[in-house]
Amino acid sequence: MLPLMSDARRVTVYLEPNVHRALKLKAASSDRSVSEMVNDAVRAALADDAEDLEAFEQRAHEPERAFEDFVRSMRRSGKI
Repeated sequence: MLPLMSDARRVTVYLEPNVHRALKLKAASSDRSVSEMVNDAVRAALADDAEDLEAFEQRAHEPERAFEDFVRSMRRSGKI
């Protein structure tokens, strides 16, 4: 969903020709604008980053464990 045109910002984005062609074809076949599709893709990428950051924050207080110790415990338990 695009914001009102008065709220939208114009940017220049350079796409590879095959990516641009595919984007235009998908936009036309889905009855959406290229701008709408780009906005949705950027929002999805930002949301994914936000989820990753939240996961890191949730685990920030977990005790640290050396990688070598972790591998040893996995070997002892027969998982590797």
